[in-house]
Amino acid sequence: MPCDLHLHSTHSDGSLTPAALIAEAARLGLSVALTDHNTVSGVPDFLAEATRAGGSAVAGVELSAMAGPHELHILGLFLPVDRLADVEALTRDYHEKKGKSNRDLVARLAAGGYAISYENVQKRSPLGNINRAHVASELMARGYVSSISEAFGSLLAIDGPFYVPPELLTAVDAVRFLRSIRAVPVWAHPFQQMDEDTVRATLPPLVEAGLLGLEVQHSSYDDATIQRAAAVARDFSLLPSGGSDFHGAVKPDVRLGVGKGNLSVPDAWFDALRDKQQSL
Repeated sequence: MPCDLHLHSTHSDGSLTPAALIAEAARLGLSVALTDHNTVSGVPDFLAEATRAGGSAVAGVELSAMAGPHELHILGLFLPVDRLADVEALTRDYHEKKGKSNRDLVARLAAGGYAISYENVQKRSPLGNINRAHVASELMARGYVSSISEAFGSLLAIDGPFYVPPELLTAVDAVRFLRSIRAVPVWAHPFQQMDEDTVRATLPPLVEAGLLGLEVQHSSYDDATIQRAAAVARDFSLLPSGGSDFHGAVKPDVRLGVGKGNLSVPDAWFDALRDKQQSL
């Protein structure tokens, strides 16, 4: 059976609740991981619904972190349930800094002539975990961009005129933290941000810190990129992982389990990552 080890819910910037994700995964016969951005607040409901529905569910998180000038996303998979409070404690400072960054971003956009308000952006996340995707949705709703990806590539770009990223954990510290709580750290979609030479140059300190996996399949990858990612994973003795990065209606072209039609993540990868966690 296939799996999908990269999903987002309403607890970060997805459109489906954790319970709805489980229902859809069960319909498709998928083993799935909830990896909301910098929060595990949806994990208890996700696991409880999986138990009720008889599905295979993994507690996870996606941590934002920096490696030099690059923002990386480090997945923590197979989080021990008794360490979820430690993850929330780690991300509390991030959310405070992120909140200020979001408000500043909206203020800069408004000053630049884009008629958006933070109050309206907040309405796009009922649980209050605001990030750039919610700002992008507001910009799209008001006709300033035609898609979320266009917003990220222009008005909300890291090197653009409006967004100033909050201070983040280093990627090395993120990996070390995840290892300290006996989770499996996986670098998410590295080839979405970097070329192969940069990925290879970035990996040694992460591997030394305890990185265990690399996202080899992702919705943004074509077949050639999947092959390059697989080669890098082999060269650095990292376990392959894969996921759609599903956000529901926020990214309507990305479907659960299959991404943009380019994914088929084998359940053997799920088993290998689970077995690795059990050996930690």
